[in-house]
Amino acid sequence: MRGRAGFPRVAMWAVLPGELALVVCLVAGVRIPGAVLLGAEALVVGMLALEAYVMWPLYAARRRAGDTRREAGLAVVRAVVPVALRRLIAHEFRALHSLGLWTVRRRHRIPEGARPFSYTEPQTGIMWAFLLVSVVETVVLALVIPWPLVHAIVLVVDVYGIVIILALHAASVTRPHLVGADGSLRLRYGALFDLRVPAASIASARVERRFPDGGLVRVGEDGTLDLAVESQTTVTVELTRPVEFVRPLGRRGRARTLRFHADDPRAAVAALMAPGRAVAPALTPEGAAPPPAASPLTPPAPALTPERTAPSSPPDPPA
Repeated sequence: MRGRAGFPRVAMWAVLPGELALVVCLVAGVRIPGAVLLGAEALVVGMLALEAYVMWPLYAARRRAGDTRREAGLAVVRAVVPVALRRLIAHEFRALHSLGLWTVRRRHRIPEGARPFSYTEPQTGIMWAFLLVSVVETVVLALVIPWPLVHAIVLVVDVYGIVIILALHAASVTRPHLVGADGSLRLRYGALFDLRVPAASIASARVERRFPDGGLVRVGEDGTLDLAVESQTTVTVELTRPVEFVRPLGRRGRARTLRFHADDPRAAVAALMAPGRAVAPALTPEGAAPPPAASPLTPPAPALTPERTAPSSPPDPPA
């Protein structure tokens, strides 16, 4: 079954990007020769026929196994469409949705009583600089390229790239880290990463600035997860038991220690340690003897009255 689903995946990776580019050009009003349109549509029809040839037996097998139509359809999609492609498409749609939320100054699903903590400060300047470079590049290429078809294609691609840059930054702004009212933790990075940690799994939290190597998500051999923003983390959370997480492209992992960046790490640590925090007993000076225990034969000290703050002393003897 996996072998039959492998070739359609290759065909999809080969045909789908070209078809998407063609659709974008048509929407933008670009005139495309009829031979190019005919060849592209023939490729699409052939790919759809191949998909139907492979997917129908898989769907029928799932239906015979007792799955509903929806369950069987989802199972076939998971078998044919690569996980990375499904997640990339989902990330892009979530980012575009976040751009809409950012436009109306709203945030994504912050429950009542939860405290949001932003993490975009280190990357904001770089994102705006990257956006400026993209705009300049778009304008320069629009003035330099003399061929109308190539000019239109490059213009559409560049404009869409600018929109995606804005959407990625908007996703980070509208999806902050969350500390719930019960002390639970939700780590997020835009639409790419989302990890929920119950309050019972959090042992301790501290402010700790580190500069790990690697990309956005990195897991060490000791089970430490680094969710870095511009290669830095500011908060370290120790867990009582490992938690599972999903990487941006679908791979799974387990972590016992979490390191992430927060623009205000002290406030984040205070919020994490506030719910149900146990108060440690006061330490006595080293070498000091503990206070003696009261003997059951010792009469109780006289009670203090509101008017007096200490027991009265015995009267002086007469002169």
